[in-house]
Amino acid sequence: MMNAVLVIDMLRGFCEEGFPLYCGEEVRKIIPKIQKLLEDELRKGAKIFFICDAHDPEDAEFQMFPPHCIKGTAEAEVIPELSKYPGEIIPKKRFSGFYKTELEEKLNALHPEKLVICGVCTDICVLYTVADARFRNYKVEVVRDCVLGTSPQAHEFALRHMERVLGAEISTLEERSG
Repeated sequence: MMNAVLVIDMLRGFCEEGFPLYCGEEVRKIIPKIQKLLEDELRKGAKIFFICDAHDPEDAEFQMFPPHCIKGTAEAEVIPELSKYPGEIIPKKRFSGFYKTELEEKLNALHPEKLVICGVCTDICVLYTVADARFRNYKVEVVRDCVLGTSPQAHEFALRHMERVLGAEISTLEERSG
């Protein structure tokens, strides 16, 4: 059986300078690691889903966060370093990749062995997508060095929570290949 890889919000709006929710220089360090993860998983026959913020211009989320990743804008595009990988884009308007998207339907048709999750932000969209995946009884693996949080503390909290409370497996690229 194959895995499904969920690449969460690796979008220009979070990964490139000049956008209001740029995650900072640390995000640039996870890009080559995500590339390696995708290459490894594709060799094993995995299916990739790019889970992407695609907000409406008047989205309620903008009451908490500055307007970002509005559908149809450059901010909402998968970063060039990852857009070359074969995968399906699943637009989302909330933190979870499952909330009012086609992801569940696509996964039900695929029957993956597990969901391998990477991207940003560990403590927001990654966490809520992992929670919803576990609520649907998917086996979930989060690759620690392929995710980034809003702060080191929030990142570590989210990883611990996903492992201890939600039952996700937390791995590293080194552990996966060795």
